[in-house]
Amino acid sequence: MSLPKSLDSWVRIHKRSARARFRLFCFGHAGSGPAFFHSWSDAFPEDIELCCIQLPGREARIGEAPFTRLRPIIDTLGETLIPYLGIDFAFFGCSMGGLIGFELARHLRRRQMPSPAHLFIAGCPAPQLWPRRLPSHGLPDSAFLSKLRDLNGTPEAILDNSELMQLLLRMLRADLAVCETYVYLTDAPLDCPISVYGGLRDLEVSADDLAAWRVHTTSAFKKNAFLGDHFFLQGDRALVLRTLNQELSAALRRSLPSY
Repeated sequence: MSLPKSLDSWVRIHKRSARARFRLFCFGHAGSGPAFFHSWSDAFPEDIELCCIQLPGREARIGEAPFTRLRPIIDTLGETLIPYLGIDFAFFGCSMGGLIGFELARHLRRRQMPSPAHLFIAGCPAPQLWPRRLPSHGLPDSAFLSKLRDLNGTPEAILDNSELMQLLLRMLRADLAVCETYVYLTDAPLDCPISVYGGLRDLEVSADDLAAWRVHTTSAFKKNAFLGDHFFLQGDRALVLRTLNQELSAALRRSLPSY
């Protein structure tokens, strides 16, 4: 199935495959974009196509106004991804991206559209546990930069580059606003399997925070623990991708009995 070029700004496919029978949509953490997943491109077989979501306000779309609330992101993606849903797919969301993947799956179900065959959540507390902290997206620049340092998710080289930070501040504030204003609304559990990924040394997201995702599926639920901290996806990349590949292969077998 050929995909329209007009959607390239929203969905970055680093390695298109004519043999794709399954798609993995990746949603990054606050402050990130498709580049975070670029090194994953060669990790999957040709029949699994990696599709990275690029929201406005970052990387190639840095000149566009970023979203500051989750609902418009979900509504927009719900329309944007329609041409991509002609084959089976899964969602992988990291931190803020976990909320996006979860709410997008519920949105597709409400609209009776194709739904993910599997939901993968990394470093993200269950939605009923949000918000996690007092709002910080509206702090003055100096206090906001101090908060970013505390979160330990932005390299010091970037934080110390005043020109670059002025370019990035709008996007970073917007992403934190998305997380800090999120309101969970009770709904029926999803019927797809959910796998959660977490770091054993993660001080932001505990094992209990991840286990709380169990109530959001009537299907299989699996916890995967890695040795790293909140950014274990980088430190434990090889093991994460090996585990993800195994689970994706199982999802592909379920959706394609002849596989």
